[in-house]
Amino acid sequence: MTSTPITGIHHVTAFAKDVQANHDFYAGLLGLRLIKVTINFDDPSMYHTYFADYSGTPGTVLTFFPIPNAAPGRVGPGQITATAYAVPTGGLTFWQDRLAAEGVSVSEVFERFGDRLIAFPDPDGMVVEIVEPAEPEQRAGWTGGPISPEFTLRGIHAVTYSSLHAEASRRLLVEGLGFEMIAAEGGRERYRAAGGGPDSLVDLLDGSGQREGRMGAGTVHHLAFRVADAAAQGSAMDRLRAAGTLTTEVKNRDYFRSIYFREPGGSVMEIATEGPGFAIDEPLEELGGRLCLPGWLEDRRESVRARLPELRLPSGVVLP
Repeated sequence: MTSTPITGIHHVTAFAKDVQANHDFYAGLLGLRLIKVTINFDDPSMYHTYFADYSGTPGTVLTFFPIPNAAPGRVGPGQITATAYAVPTGGLTFWQDRLAAEGVSVSEVFERFGDRLIAFPDPDGMVVEIVEPAEPEQRAGWTGGPISPEFTLRGIHAVTYSSLHAEASRRLLVEGLGFEMIAAEGGRERYRAAGGGPDSLVDLLDGSGQREGRMGAGTVHHLAFRVADAAAQGSAMDRLRAAGTLTTEVKNRDYFRSIYFREPGGSVMEIATEGPGFAIDEPLEELGGRLCLPGWLEDRRESVRARLPELRLPSGVVLP
């Protein structure tokens, strides 16, 4: 089978409960840039918020569906159970101190595949990790926020996936998505996308026999991989279907084009194009400054906005 066009992770999307608490944690405490505030294209009654580097580079993006009345989820097999962000060498002490000072329960430094990490929960209990990779991180982070440039989060390094059917997940990662297993340690297998970049790692855990995860606040809804363009996405779709995996049709998400599929271990996954990017409806320097709606909803802006809770932006103003 020909090689896959997947080059790495595009984004991770999770559920939250309170949009302001979620924003204040990721943009305020962790210092990511709020690059887009829009709605869930499949359910306009809720926000869809995006946090990333300055321009929303694929591989740096973490997004949320904040649902005010969401019940807490249960993290477990069939889900992405941790998302790790990379920082430059020497950054972990800074992050331990910053998180602890804000009352976040942060772990001691531990090691995984030669990397040094810390782990902690977000306001809804979702596990976030910060990692000093063994191979020093070279990406630039968002330097316009509250974090000194030498300590900023640089982008997603790896995600941890707990599978209900690990053998089937292994086959799909390799045969359907073109990943290669590069290491194994303590019951954890590490796979790398063919692109081999700093955001190309998936760690697989065998969750068979454990209590299945349940969607809700504090859980990941889906993991998205990236491809260069529509042609590469079509090739990826062909490869998945050849491996016996059904996909959706291509969906227009304005900032990228997406297909979705249910991975055999239980998780929803996505393949998203790198473009057209997040500056199609806001200037790059003003990303995240207003509620952006898809064209088919613009004539309902007032009614859509009225159903959404207030969100105070990093500038201190309420989202217009």
